[in-house]
Amino acid sequence: MSAHAFEVGAASFGAPQSSFLSPRRVSDLLGVSHAELAKLIGVARNTLTAKSGARKVDAALSPVVRILAMASEMAGDENRAAIWFKHQPIPGWAGKTAYDLVGEGKADKVLAYLEAVRSGVYA
Repeated sequence: MSAHAFEVGAASFGAPQSSFLSPRRVSDLLGVSHAELAKLIGVARNTLTAKSGARKVDAALSPVVRILAMASEMAGDENRAAIWFKHQPIPGWAGKTAYDLVGEGKADKVLAYLEAVRSGVYA
């Protein structure tokens, strides 16, 4: 994904009138509650909506948004990317999905997998 394509893809996850990512936008796309999203990214539920936690939430959401933006580019649609993220097992990870791996703190492995697939290498 080119830097410009990522910026365009990630821009759709921004909070209105803010330079930070929107937890509401991500939770709506994934069809999860704020509590589930907070658990997924490893922050307290109340931190998602607190103004003082915006930087922390932004940092924690960033890998999820990068994965969703890259998957959206590859799938051609945000909704397909969300379905893949939550339901499609990633080869080589014992039936775990991107959602599972992100929850385990392995977002970097999911990004590496997507990069490999985009480059034509299949696991």
